[in-house]
Amino acid sequence: MEKQEKNTEVCPPVDLSGEAGWTPFDAPSLVGASLRFVSGEPDGNRYRVRYYKDDAEQLRARIWFGPETEGPPGHAHGGAMAAVLDEVLGLAAWAAGHSIVVGNLNVSFRNLLPLEQVVTVESEVVSAQGRKVMVHGRICLGETVFAEAECLCITIRDK
Repeated sequence: MEKQEKNTEVCPPVDLSGEAGWTPFDAPSLVGASLRFVSGEPDGNRYRVRYYKDDAEQLRARIWFGPETEGPPGHAHGGAMAAVLDEVLGLAAWAAGHSIVVGNLNVSFRNLLPLEQVVTVESEVVSAQGRKVMVHGRICLGETVFAEAECLCITIRDK
């Protein structure tokens, strides 16, 4: 069997600028370097991410899905999209002041997401009752929604 060599060429820089009214926000610093599966390699060929807070203080992200996230030819793998939603929606709860772990993530895939395109991940913390924090979000570009998710987060008990 012939061994395929991995392409080690790094893709060119991408523009992850936010929209008017968005403020850059270092969301990953809320949880530490060990919990950055998606945002841990900012210049690689898997994901490139930049976080913001919008005017309503909700977490937003600009994300580029690189060639290493490929599933269907030329498109992001569903697992790659789910990983992004897991990180962004979990960080949205942290950014709202809730120390959490994700208890359940329900993802609905709507459209194939072309590779090497910058998309937006929107999040909204919709409720916080007892130890349960519910966050909704979606990956989109303009009017096109690629995936939507509901995330049930559970607050971490004080030690």
